[in-house]
Amino acid sequence: MRLNRFETALMNNPVRAALQRRFEAPRLRRMGGSMLGGAALEVGCGRGVGTDLIVTDFGADSVDAFDLDPRMVVRAQARLARSAARTRIWVGDVCAISAPDASYDAVFDFGIIHHVPEWRDALAEIHRVLKPGGRLYAEEVLERFIVHPIVRRLLEHPMTDRFDAAGFARVLEAAGFEEVASEKLWGSFAWFTARKREAT
Repeated sequence: MRLNRFETALMNNPVRAALQRRFEAPRLRRMGGSMLGGAALEVGCGRGVGTDLIVTDFGADSVDAFDLDPRMVVRAQARLARSAARTRIWVGDVCAISAPDASYDAVFDFGIIHHVPEWRDALAEIHRVLKPGGRLYAEEVLERFIVHPIVRRLLEHPMTDRFDAAGFARVLEAAGFEEVASEKLWGSFAWFTARKREAT
């Protein structure tokens, strides 16, 4: 689902960008390592801050990225114009990713999956487009935060079938991932790195 007006403003400001650059991306890189080349995908790229970090901080050779909101795609394309040779941005849906099987060495989720009503389908799609041994880097908002009365008044999220950290980890496992590392904060936020199992 698309962000409401309040959350769009919240996600598109210098404070959010600074948190992503100085706290969230370094944490995920510490948990899952750098890419050292290869092709990456960002699901729900917003205005492209994460896409830029995947190139500059994680070391991807190229990054594909999409967002459900066409306005965000336009912002991301403008932001990433200087690195257009290494990035490709489009309007897309994480439950139906426009990419062949086993296309990417890594997939990045900077807080998008909790916005998806059919989040299990999203994880299955991410698994499909990852190469065997490819990594998922995920930063997620948990049910405890989503259902808080103040949060419910300000932000719009799906309210049914939400996940806690253990529930997210179980679905990763069922989808064919093996967890590399996970961390939680206040029972409301979590970070995961996972690897797509090699074919046997």
